[in-house]
Amino acid sequence: MTQRKSTSRRQFLHQTAAITAAASLAATNAAGARAADGTTPPSDKLSLGVIGIGPRCTYDLNAMLKFKDIQCVAIADVQASRRDAGKQLVDGHYGNNDCKLYRDFRELLDRKDIDTVLIATGDRWHADASMLAAKAGKDVYSEKPCGITIDACQKLAETMQSENRVFQAGTQRRSVPNFKQAVDLVHTGKLGKLHTMHASVYIPTLDNTWLPAQPTPPSDVVDWNLWLGPAAWRPYNQQYVQGRWRGQWDFDSGARLLDWGAHTVDLCQWANGADDTMPLTYEPTAQNIVCTYANGVKLVIDFLKEPFGDRSPHYITRLGTCPVRFIGDDGSVETGDSGEIVVTPEKLQKEMPATTKRIRGLDVSAHSRDFFDCVRSRKQTAANPDVMRRSHIACHAAAIAWILQRKLEINPKTEMFVGDDAANLLRSRPTRQWAV
Repeated sequence: MTQRKSTSRRQFLHQTAAITAAASLAATNAAGARAADGTTPPSDKLSLGVIGIGPRCTYDLNAMLKFKDIQCVAIADVQASRRDAGKQLVDGHYGNNDCKLYRDFRELLDRKDIDTVLIATGDRWHADASMLAAKAGKDVYSEKPCGITIDACQKLAETMQSENRVFQAGTQRRSVPNFKQAVDLVHTGKLGKLHTMHASVYIPTLDNTWLPAQPTPPSDVVDWNLWLGPAAWRPYNQQYVQGRWRGQWDFDSGARLLDWGAHTVDLCQWANGADDTMPLTYEPTAQNIVCTYANGVKLVIDFLKEPFGDRSPHYITRLGTCPVRFIGDDGSVETGDSGEIVVTPEKLQKEMPATTKRIRGLDVSAHSRDFFDCVRSRKQTAANPDVMRRSHIACHAAAIAWILQRKLEINPKTEMFVGDDAANLLRSRPTRQWAV
Protein backbone atom coordinates (compact mmCIF):
# COMPACT_ATOMS: atom_id res chain seq x y z
CA MET A 1 0.00 0.00 0.00
CA THR A 2 1.41 3.35 -0.94
CA GLN A 3 1.52 6.22 1.52
CA ARG A 4 -0.85 9.18 1.26
CA LYS A 5 0.57 11.90 -0.94
CA SER A 6 0.99 15.25 0.66
CA THR A 7 -1.82 17.76 0.62
CA SER A 8 0.29 20.17 -1.38
CA ARG A 9 0.85 17.54 -4.04
CA ARG A 10 -2.88 16.84 -4.31
CA GLN A 11 -3.61 20.53 -4.58
CA PHE A 12 -1.03 20.84 -7.32
CA LEU A 13 -2.64 17.96 -9.21
CA HIS A 14 -6.07 19.51 -8.81
CA GLN A 15 -4.81 22.78 -10.21
CA THR A 16 -3.37 21.02 -13.25
CA ALA A 17 -6.28 18.59 -13.65
CA ALA A 18 -7.95 20.52 -16.45
CA ILE A 19 -4.74 20.59 -18.49
CA THR A 20 -4.11 16.92 -17.83
CA ALA A 21 -7.67 15.94 -18.71
CA ALA A 22 -7.56 17.91 -21.94
CA ALA A 23 -4.28 16.31 -22.95
CA SER A 24 -5.58 12.87 -22.05
CA LEU A 25 -8.75 13.33 -24.06
CA ALA A 26 -6.82 14.70 -27.01
CA ALA A 27 -4.64 11.62 -26.98
CA THR A 28 -7.66 9.38 -26.58
CA ASN A 29 -9.66 10.92 -29.38
CA ALA A 30 -6.84 11.69 -31.79
CA ALA A 31 -6.86 8.30 -33.46
CA GLY A 32 -9.90 6.17 -34.16
CA ALA A 33 -7.90 3.49 -35.89
CA ARG A 34 -7.92 -0.08 -34.64
CA ALA A 35 -5.07 -2.52 -34.60
CA ALA A 36 -4.86 -5.10 -37.38
CA ASP A 37 -6.25 -7.82 -35.12
CA GLY A 38 -9.38 -5.75 -34.33
CA THR A 39 -8.35 -4.84 -30.79
CA THR A 40 -8.23 -1.32 -29.42
CA PRO A 41 -4.70 0.13 -29.22
CA PRO A 42 -3.73 1.19 -25.66
CA SER A 43 -3.51 4.83 -26.78
CA ASP A 44 -7.21 4.74 -27.74
CA LYS A 45 -8.45 3.30 -24.45
CA LEU A 46 -10.10 5.22 -21.64
CA SER A 47 -8.69 4.27 -18.25
CA LEU A 48 -11.15 3.52 -15.43
CA GLY A 49 -10.68 3.68 -11.67
CA VAL A 50 -13.19 2.15 -9.26
CA ILE A 51 -14.12 3.71 -5.91
CA GLY A 52 -16.02 1.35 -3.63
CA ILE A 53 -16.43 -2.23 -4.84
CA GLY A 54 -19.29 -4.21 -3.36
CA PRO A 55 -22.01 -6.36 -4.94
CA ARG A 56 -23.60 -3.56 -7.00
CA CYS A 57 -20.25 -2.24 -8.20
CA THR A 58 -19.19 -5.75 -9.20
CA TYR A 59 -22.34 -5.97 -11.34
CA ASP A 60 -21.58 -2.61 -12.97
CA LEU A 61 -17.92 -3.43 -13.48
CA ASN A 62 -18.64 -6.78 -15.12
CA ALA A 63 -20.58 -4.88 -17.81
CA MET A 64 -17.85 -2.25 -18.24
CA LEU A 65 -15.04 -4.80 -18.52
CA LYS A 66 -16.63 -6.09 -21.73
CA PHE A 67 -15.90 -2.83 -23.53
CA LYS A 68 -12.72 -3.21 -25.56
CA ASP A 69 -11.94 0.51 -25.42
CA ILE A 70 -12.03 0.66 -21.60
CA GLN A 71 -9.24 -0.45 -19.28
CA CYS A 72 -9.84 -0.76 -15.54
CA VAL A 73 -6.51 0.09 -13.91
CA ALA A 74 -7.21 0.70 -10.21
CA ILE A 75 -9.61 -0.05 -7.36
CA ALA A 76 -10.03 1.81 -4.07
CA ASP A 77 -12.02 0.43 -1.14
CA VAL A 78 -11.76 0.77 2.62
CA GLN A 79 -12.16 -3.00 3.09
CA ALA A 80 -9.21 -5.27 2.28
CA SER A 81 -11.46 -8.21 1.41
CA ARG A 82 -13.32 -6.18 -1.20
CA ARG A 83 -10.14 -4.70 -2.63
CA ASP A 84 -8.69 -8.18 -3.07
CA ALA A 85 -11.88 -9.56 -4.64
CA GLY A 86 -11.97 -6.64 -7.06
CA LYS A 87 -8.37 -7.19 -8.11
CA GLN A 88 -9.07 -10.86 -8.68
CA LEU A 89 -12.01 -9.95 -10.93
CA VAL A 90 -10.13 -7.36 -12.99
CA ASP A 91 -6.82 -9.19 -13.31
CA GLY A 92 -8.66 -12.41 -14.10
CA HIS A 93 -10.49 -10.66 -16.92
CA TYR A 94 -7.33 -9.16 -18.45
CA GLY A 95 -5.05 -12.09 -17.69
CA ASN A 96 -2.44 -9.97 -15.91
CA ASN A 97 -1.60 -8.58 -12.46
CA ASP A 98 -1.78 -4.87 -13.31
CA CYS A 99 -4.77 -3.59 -11.30
CA LYS A 100 -3.51 -1.36 -8.48
CA LEU A 101 -5.22 -1.25 -5.10
CA TYR A 102 -5.76 1.66 -2.72
CA ARG A 103 -7.37 1.94 0.69
CA ASP A 104 -7.76 5.72 0.37
CA PHE A 105 -9.52 6.72 -2.86
CA ARG A 106 -7.75 10.08 -2.85
CA GLU A 107 -4.59 8.26 -3.90
CA LEU A 108 -6.45 6.85 -6.89
CA LEU A 109 -7.66 10.35 -7.78
CA ASP A 110 -4.09 11.66 -7.63
CA ARG A 111 -3.20 9.47 -10.63
CA LYS A 112 -3.16 11.66 -13.71
CA ASP A 113 -3.38 8.61 -16.03
CA ILE A 114 -6.96 7.80 -14.94
CA ASP A 115 -9.67 9.32 -17.16
CA THR A 116 -12.89 8.06 -15.60
CA VAL A 117 -14.15 6.72 -12.29
CA LEU A 118 -16.98 4.42 -11.27
CA ILE A 119 -18.23 5.41 -7.82
CA ALA A 120 -20.23 2.72 -6.02
CA THR A 121 -19.70 3.39 -2.33
CA GLY A 122 -22.60 3.65 0.09
CA ASP A 123 -24.97 6.60 -0.29
CA ARG A 124 -23.14 8.77 2.26
CA TRP A 125 -20.08 9.02 -0.03
CA HIS A 126 -21.55 9.34 -3.53
CA ALA A 127 -21.70 13.14 -3.81
CA ASP A 128 -18.47 13.94 -1.97
CA ALA A 129 -16.44 11.33 -3.85
CA SER A 130 -17.92 12.48 -7.16
CA MET A 131 -17.05 16.11 -6.49
CA LEU A 132 -13.50 15.24 -5.42
CA ALA A 133 -13.15 13.18 -8.61
CA ALA A 134 -14.40 16.06 -10.76
CA LYS A 135 -11.94 18.46 -9.14
CA ALA A 136 -9.19 15.94 -9.88
CA GLY A 137 -10.11 16.05 -13.59
CA LYS A 138 -12.02 12.77 -13.80
CA ASP A 139 -15.33 12.07 -15.54
CA VAL A 140 -17.77 10.29 -13.24
CA TYR A 141 -20.27 7.44 -13.38
CA SER A 142 -21.91 7.43 -9.94
CA GLU A 143 -24.30 4.89 -8.52
CA LYS A 144 -27.52 6.22 -7.14
CA PRO A 145 -28.70 7.88 -5.01
CA CYS A 146 -26.10 10.40 -6.12
CA GLY A 147 -26.66 12.80 -3.23
CA ILE A 148 -27.86 12.02 0.29
CA THR A 149 -29.61 15.40 0.64
CA ILE A 150 -31.10 18.14 -1.53
CA ASP A 151 -28.06 20.29 -0.76
CA ALA A 152 -25.67 17.50 -1.84
CA CYS A 153 -27.51 17.06 -5.14
CA GLN A 154 -27.31 20.79 -5.83
CA LYS A 155 -23.61 21.01 -5.05
CA LEU A 156 -22.87 17.90 -7.10
CA ALA A 157 -24.61 19.25 -10.21
CA GLU A 158 -22.96 22.65 -9.83
CA THR A 159 -19.51 21.08 -9.39
CA MET A 160 -19.85 18.97 -12.52
CA GLN A 161 -20.80 22.09 -14.45
CA SER A 162 -18.03 24.29 -13.04
CA GLU A 163 -15.39 21.59 -13.57
CA ASN A 164 -16.72 20.79 -17.07
CA ARG A 165 -16.88 17.08 -16.34
CA VAL A 166 -19.04 14.38 -17.93
CA PHE A 167 -21.34 12.78 -15.35
CA GLN A 168 -23.74 9.86 -15.55
CA ALA A 169 -26.10 9.04 -12.69
CA GLY A 170 -26.52 5.29 -12.31
CA THR A 171 -30.23 5.47 -13.11
CA GLN A 172 -29.74 2.96 -15.90
CA ARG A 173 -33.42 2.39 -16.64
CA ARG A 174 -33.28 5.52 -18.81
CA SER A 175 -31.25 3.38 -21.22
CA VAL A 176 -33.25 0.12 -20.99
CA PRO A 177 -35.53 -0.56 -24.01
CA ASN A 178 -38.85 -1.33 -22.31
CA PHE A 179 -38.74 1.79 -20.14
CA LYS A 180 -37.75 3.89 -23.15
CA GLN A 181 -40.69 2.46 -25.13
CA ALA A 182 -43.10 3.24 -22.31
CA VAL A 183 -41.92 6.85 -22.16
CA ASP A 184 -42.10 7.09 -25.95
CA LEU A 185 -45.80 6.15 -25.85
CA VAL A 186 -46.40 9.23 -23.72
CA HIS A 187 -44.21 11.52 -25.77
CA THR A 188 -45.80 10.50 -29.09
CA GLY A 189 -49.29 11.15 -27.74
CA LYS A 190 -50.53 7.57 -28.14
CA LEU A 191 -51.93 7.56 -24.61
CA GLY A 192 -53.67 10.88 -25.13
CA LYS A 193 -53.15 13.66 -22.61
CA LEU A 194 -51.10 12.40 -19.66
CA HIS A 195 -52.82 12.96 -16.31
CA THR A 196 -51.44 10.44 -13.75
CA MET A 197 -48.18 8.59 -13.20
CA HIS A 198 -47.33 5.92 -10.63
CA ALA A 199 -43.82 5.38 -9.30
CA SER A 200 -43.11 2.47 -6.95
CA VAL A 201 -40.81 2.74 -3.90
CA TYR A 202 -40.03 0.74 -0.78
CA ILE A 203 -42.12 1.57 2.28
CA PRO A 204 -40.10 4.46 3.79
CA THR A 205 -38.22 3.84 7.02
CA LEU A 206 -36.54 6.15 9.51
CA ASP A 207 -34.03 4.41 11.79
CA ASN A 208 -31.73 6.29 14.16
CA THR A 209 -30.67 3.36 16.34
CA TRP A 210 -27.05 2.21 16.71
CA LEU A 211 -25.85 -1.37 16.47
CA PRO A 212 -23.77 -2.58 19.47
CA ALA A 213 -20.18 -1.35 19.47
CA GLN A 214 -17.49 -3.83 18.44
CA PRO A 215 -13.68 -3.51 18.47
CA THR A 216 -12.55 -1.42 15.52
CA PRO A 217 -10.37 -3.45 13.10
CA PRO A 218 -6.95 -2.23 11.93
CA SER A 219 -7.31 0.38 9.21
CA ASP A 220 -5.67 -1.89 6.63
CA VAL A 221 -8.50 -4.38 7.22
CA VAL A 222 -11.37 -1.87 7.47
CA ASP A 223 -10.69 1.85 7.56
CA TRP A 224 -13.69 2.77 9.74
CA ASN A 225 -12.96 6.50 9.71
CA LEU A 226 -12.87 6.56 5.93
CA TRP A 227 -15.90 4.28 5.68
CA LEU A 228 -17.92 6.78 7.73
CA GLY A 229 -16.50 9.70 5.73
CA PRO A 230 -18.83 12.71 5.93
CA ALA A 231 -21.43 10.82 8.02
CA ALA A 232 -21.74 11.34 11.77
CA TRP A 233 -19.39 9.26 13.91
CA ARG A 234 -20.65 6.11 15.62
CA PRO A 235 -18.93 2.97 16.99
CA TYR A 236 -17.88 0.24 14.57
CA ASN A 237 -20.06 -2.80 13.98
CA GLN A 238 -19.23 -5.32 11.27
CA GLN A 239 -22.82 -5.41 10.06
CA TYR A 240 -22.56 -1.83 8.84
CA VAL A 241 -19.76 -2.59 6.40
CA GLN A 242 -21.63 -5.70 5.26
CA GLY A 243 -24.68 -3.66 4.19
CA ARG A 244 -26.66 -3.10 7.38
CA TRP A 245 -26.25 0.65 6.87
CA ARG A 246 -29.33 0.69 4.67
CA GLY A 247 -32.28 2.39 6.32
CA GLN A 248 -30.04 4.22 8.80
CA TRP A 249 -30.69 7.96 8.65
CA ASP A 250 -26.99 8.85 8.86
CA PHE A 251 -26.06 6.61 5.93
CA ASP A 252 -29.12 6.29 3.67
CA SER A 253 -30.94 8.69 1.36
CA GLY A 254 -34.42 10.01 2.04
CA ALA A 255 -35.72 7.31 4.40
CA ARG A 256 -34.93 4.68 1.71
CA LEU A 257 -37.35 6.35 -0.68
CA LEU A 258 -34.53 6.94 -3.19
CA ASP A 259 -33.55 3.27 -3.38
CA TRP A 260 -36.23 2.82 -6.02
CA GLY A 261 -37.44 6.38 -6.36
CA ALA A 262 -34.17 7.54 -7.91
CA HIS A 263 -35.21 5.27 -10.80
CA THR A 264 -39.01 5.32 -10.84
CA VAL A 265 -39.57 9.01 -10.07
CA ASP A 266 -36.83 9.78 -12.59
CA LEU A 267 -38.73 7.85 -15.27
CA CYS A 268 -41.91 9.77 -14.43
CA GLN A 269 -40.02 13.06 -14.66
CA TRP A 270 -38.87 11.99 -18.13
CA ALA A 271 -42.32 10.86 -19.23
CA ASN A 272 -43.86 14.16 -18.14
CA GLY A 273 -41.22 16.19 -19.98
CA ALA A 274 -40.19 17.60 -16.60
CA ASP A 275 -36.42 17.14 -16.61
CA ASP A 276 -36.03 20.89 -16.04
CA THR A 277 -38.46 21.08 -13.11
CA MET A 278 -40.17 18.93 -10.45
CA PRO A 279 -43.57 18.59 -8.77
CA LEU A 280 -44.74 21.64 -6.84
CA THR A 281 -46.58 19.86 -3.98
CA TYR A 282 -46.01 16.66 -1.99
CA GLU A 283 -48.78 15.21 0.20
CA PRO A 284 -48.18 12.01 2.22
CA THR A 285 -50.86 9.41 2.98
CA ALA A 286 -50.65 5.97 4.60
CA GLN A 287 -50.07 4.23 1.24
CA ASN A 288 -48.33 6.83 -0.92
CA ILE A 289 -47.19 10.37 -1.51
CA VAL A 290 -49.25 12.34 -4.03
CA CYS A 291 -47.29 14.98 -5.93
CA THR A 292 -48.61 17.54 -8.39
CA TYR A 293 -46.79 19.32 -11.24
CA ALA A 294 -47.47 22.82 -12.49
CA ASN A 295 -49.09 21.31 -15.61
CA GLY A 296 -51.60 19.43 -13.44
CA VAL A 297 -50.16 15.95 -13.90
CA LYS A 298 -50.22 13.88 -10.71
CA LEU A 299 -47.32 11.70 -9.63
CA VAL A 300 -48.34 9.02 -7.12
CA ILE A 301 -45.36 7.53 -5.28
CA ASP A 302 -46.67 4.15 -4.11
CA PHE A 303 -45.23 2.23 -1.14
CA LEU A 304 -44.65 -1.45 -1.93
CA LYS A 305 -43.87 -4.07 0.68
CA GLU A 306 -40.82 -6.29 0.45
CA PRO A 307 -40.50 -8.93 -0.98
CA PHE A 308 -43.18 -7.37 -3.19
CA GLY A 309 -45.75 -10.15 -3.05
CA ASP A 310 -48.35 -7.67 -1.79
CA ARG A 311 -48.63 -5.31 -4.73
CA SER A 312 -50.40 -2.03 -4.96
CA PRO A 313 -53.57 -2.30 -7.07
CA HIS A 314 -51.89 0.09 -9.49
CA TYR A 315 -49.34 -2.52 -10.62
CA ILE A 316 -49.23 -5.91 -12.30
CA THR A 317 -47.08 -8.31 -10.25
CA ARG A 318 -45.40 -10.17 -13.10
CA LEU A 319 -43.71 -7.04 -14.45
CA GLY A 320 -40.94 -7.25 -11.86
CA THR A 321 -39.31 -4.73 -9.53
CA CYS A 322 -39.33 -0.93 -10.03
CA PRO A 323 -42.64 -0.83 -11.94
CA VAL A 324 -43.98 2.46 -13.30
CA ARG A 325 -47.35 3.25 -14.81
CA PHE A 326 -48.32 6.17 -17.07
CA ILE A 327 -52.03 6.96 -17.60
CA GLY A 328 -53.48 9.22 -20.27
CA ASP A 329 -56.97 10.05 -21.50
CA ASP A 330 -56.77 7.38 -24.21
CA GLY A 331 -54.78 4.59 -22.58
CA SER A 332 -52.08 3.51 -20.16
CA VAL A 333 -48.75 1.71 -20.10
CA GLU A 334 -47.01 -0.19 -17.34
CA THR A 335 -43.57 -1.76 -17.30
CA GLY A 336 -40.96 -3.01 -14.86
CA ASP A 337 -37.66 -4.81 -14.56
CA SER A 338 -38.89 -8.01 -16.21
CA GLY A 339 -38.76 -6.19 -19.56
CA GLU A 340 -42.44 -6.81 -20.32
CA ILE A 341 -44.77 -3.96 -21.28
CA VAL A 342 -48.55 -3.97 -20.77
CA VAL A 343 -50.55 -1.38 -22.70
CA THR A 344 -54.25 -0.59 -22.72
CA PRO A 345 -56.44 -0.54 -24.73
CA GLU A 346 -55.71 -3.83 -26.47
CA LYS A 347 -55.50 -2.25 -29.92
CA LEU A 348 -52.58 -0.14 -28.71
CA GLN A 349 -50.86 -3.21 -27.31
CA LYS A 350 -50.99 -4.76 -30.78
CA GLU A 351 -49.12 -1.75 -32.19
CA MET A 352 -46.17 -2.32 -29.89
CA PRO A 353 -43.07 -3.55 -31.74
CA ALA A 354 -42.20 -7.18 -31.16
CA THR A 355 -39.06 -7.65 -29.07
CA THR A 356 -36.89 -10.70 -29.52
CA LYS A 357 -34.92 -10.19 -26.30
CA ARG A 358 -35.99 -8.62 -23.03
CA ILE A 359 -33.38 -6.54 -21.23
CA ARG A 360 -33.82 -6.53 -17.47
CA GLY A 361 -33.98 -3.17 -15.73
CA LEU A 362 -30.79 -3.85 -13.77
CA ASP A 363 -28.70 -4.09 -16.95
CA VAL A 364 -26.19 -1.21 -17.11
CA SER A 365 -24.58 -2.10 -20.46
CA ALA A 366 -26.25 0.57 -22.61
CA HIS A 367 -26.16 3.19 -19.85
CA SER A 368 -22.45 2.79 -19.16
CA ARG A 369 -21.75 2.70 -22.90
CA ASP A 370 -23.55 6.02 -23.18
CA PHE A 371 -21.30 7.40 -20.44
CA PHE A 372 -18.04 6.37 -22.10
CA ASP A 373 -19.24 7.58 -25.50
CA CYS A 374 -20.05 10.97 -23.96
CA VAL A 375 -16.63 11.09 -22.30
CA ARG A 376 -15.18 10.95 -25.80
CA SER A 377 -17.67 13.33 -27.43
CA ARG A 378 -18.09 15.64 -24.39
CA LYS A 379 -21.85 15.55 -24.94
CA GLN A 380 -24.48 15.28 -22.21
CA THR A 381 -25.30 11.81 -20.91
CA ALA A 382 -28.78 10.30 -20.62
CA ALA A 383 -28.77 10.91 -16.85
CA ASN A 384 -26.71 14.10 -16.78
CA PRO A 385 -26.23 16.30 -13.67
CA ASP A 386 -29.32 18.44 -14.33
CA VAL A 387 -31.54 15.38 -14.88
CA MET A 388 -30.17 13.84 -11.67
CA ARG A 389 -30.59 17.07 -9.72
CA ARG A 390 -34.31 17.54 -10.44
CA SER A 391 -35.40 13.91 -10.10
CA HIS A 392 -33.36 13.34 -6.93
CA ILE A 393 -34.62 16.57 -5.34
CA ALA A 394 -38.20 15.53 -6.13
CA CYS A 395 -37.53 12.27 -4.28
CA HIS A 396 -35.97 14.08 -1.32
CA ALA A 397 -38.89 16.51 -1.17
CA ALA A 398 -41.33 13.59 -1.09
CA ALA A 399 -39.29 11.90 1.65
CA ILE A 400 -39.23 15.08 3.76
CA ALA A 401 -43.02 15.39 3.38
CA TRP A 402 -43.33 11.80 4.63
CA ILE A 403 -40.95 12.44 7.55
CA LEU A 404 -42.85 15.57 8.64
CA GLN A 405 -46.23 14.00 7.78
CA ARG A 406 -47.60 17.10 6.15
CA LYS A 407 -48.15 18.55 2.70
CA LEU A 408 -45.21 20.54 1.40
CA GLU A 409 -44.78 22.97 -1.47
CA ILE A 410 -41.45 23.59 -3.17
CA ASN A 411 -40.34 26.38 -5.47
CA PRO A 412 -38.78 24.50 -8.41
CA LYS A 413 -36.56 27.46 -9.30
CA THR A 414 -35.04 28.07 -5.85
CA GLU A 415 -35.52 24.44 -4.74
CA MET A 416 -36.65 25.77 -1.34
CA PHE A 417 -39.80 24.76 0.51
CA VAL A 418 -42.42 27.48 0.70
CA GLY A 419 -43.18 28.74 4.22
CA ASP A 420 -41.81 25.72 6.09
CA ASP A 421 -38.62 26.28 8.09
CA ALA A 422 -38.48 22.72 9.41
CA ALA A 423 -38.62 21.27 5.90
CA ASN A 424 -35.88 23.63 4.73
CA LEU A 425 -33.65 22.55 7.60
CA LEU A 426 -33.87 18.99 6.27
CA ARG A 427 -32.51 20.05 2.90
CA SER A 428 -29.01 19.50 4.29
CA ARG A 429 -27.19 17.67 7.10
CA PRO A 430 -24.12 18.52 9.17
CA THR A 431 -21.03 16.79 7.80
CA ARG A 432 -18.13 15.37 9.77
CA GLN A 433 -14.54 16.49 9.29
CA TRP A 434 -13.19 13.08 8.34
CA ALA A 435 -10.04 13.92 6.34
CA VAL A 436 -6.70 12.88 7.86
